[in-house]
Amino acid sequence: MLFKSLKLIKIIFIFFAISVFFLVILSQGKVYDRSELSYGITFSKKHAQELGIDWKEAYLSALDDLGAKKVRIPAYWDEVEEENGYFKYADLDWQIEEAKKRNVRVILAIGGRLPRWPECHFPGWTENMSKENIRKEIFEYLSRVSNRYKKYSNIYAWQIENEYFLKKFGECPDLGNDFLDAEIRLVRGIDPKRPIIITDSGELSLWVPAAKRADIFGTSIYLNTYSQTLKSYVHYPITPAFFHFKKNITSLFADPEDWIVIELQAEPWGPIPYQFMSEKDKSKTMDLEKFRHIIEFSHQAGFKEFYLWGVEWWWWEKEKNNNSALWEEAKKLFKPQY
Repeated sequence: MLFKSLKLIKIIFIFFAISVFFLVILSQGKVYDRSELSYGITFSKKHAQELGIDWKEAYLSALDDLGAKKVRIPAYWDEVEEENGYFKYADLDWQIEEAKKRNVRVILAIGGRLPRWPECHFPGWTENMSKENIRKEIFEYLSRVSNRYKKYSNIYAWQIENEYFLKKFGECPDLGNDFLDAEIRLVRGIDPKRPIIITDSGELSLWVPAAKRADIFGTSIYLNTYSQTLKSYVHYPITPAFFHFKKNITSLFADPEDWIVIELQAEPWGPIPYQFMSEKDKSKTMDLEKFRHIIEFSHQAGFKEFYLWGVEWWWWEKEKNNNSALWEEAKKLFKPQY
């Protein structure tokens, strides 16, 4: 009996040692030199308007004062087609034209599920539609938008939907994984030359389903958030090795051309919109010190291209609260001195 127990303990120890060995190996990865890193922003006209700021002024300042040369722009369905069958492009045209004047590269995000709460930005007229009819209407919107903007040379890539597989986050109908595949086929048929970006949550998703469909896979990095379930602030207990591990595992099943951080946390996340939070509560998830920390963290996580999430907040703080600390710190990323 003692011999069997010792043998079992030995087997368990060997299994544990092998598991730790492979865990350590899979948690390793390349860390790029700082001179190889590049940064962009996500700019949401809709969110800027929610903050009560001049969205055009904020956008131009991000391009001219910050010096951002890469920008992700959501083409919100409920703005492009506020009324069924009537498409409005003026604001999107303006953003893309202004970017083009400055040689700024644009990722145009299209689909029903796009960045910013409530995640799904469906027009009100779809409210009582069947899923089948909603799918048809989204196809029409995708076709119109991609056909219109494929003529712009500064459109670098199409992002189709946003974190599509993160089903529990956002107020979105489940249109099925086959629907995403159909969207990809549609856009690729209209514009076969540009890469397609598919995104997934860095901390909350498995990556494989998204990465398998992507020319470029985009993920997010968040370190400090607020949990509605726990009713408390949460710091994710992860290190940069977590992202090396996920990338290495995902690479066993998917082979995208590139891996980028499409959403790097650079604004507060609390139980209410940050414009209504106290300075103390905002600082629990983002402030100047945390900004610097997440920039270093993301560098060590093995990516070289990052789109920061929060430019509207930096501008809002600068203009409304006379606090330009984040804005000035971000300038160092967009106008680096090597």
